[in-house]
Amino acid sequence: MLFGAEHVQRYRETDGREGHDWQGTTVLILTTTGRRSGEPRSTPLIYRPIGEQAYAIAASNGGGDPPRWYLNLVDRPEAVVQVRDDEFPARAREANATDRPALWDELVATWPAYADYQAKADREIPVILLERDIADAVD
Repeated sequence: MLFGAEHVQRYRETDGREGHDWQGTTVLILTTTGRRSGEPRSTPLIYRPIGEQAYAIAASNGGGDPPRWYLNLVDRPEAVVQVRDDEFPARAREANATDRPALWDELVATWPAYADYQAKADREIPVILLERDIADAVD
């Protein structure tokens, strides 16, 4: 089973042929900038496509403390996302109170364990939208 750094490496080496489809769901690679180190940090994350230009992810960390990648995005919302062989710059934003419930339901449908993570968390798990940098899509 792929996980962590090995997952990122295999995903990149195969343009997502290995690692995109994972345990009945789908995974993207999110690369943030470390808030302390300034170094790129890549993480495989379960996602749900939202329209043509965005992807929803959950900052769950299994219901524990907020994950580092989330803290990195709070500090600097610019990121790089890879979905299969499509790698692009993106901007992250937290879903607002109006949008979050429906997006959360979609993420739970994608990965039912998110409901368990929320039940044991002492925080509301943020839903993050990764929006493709439209300027990147223009030739």
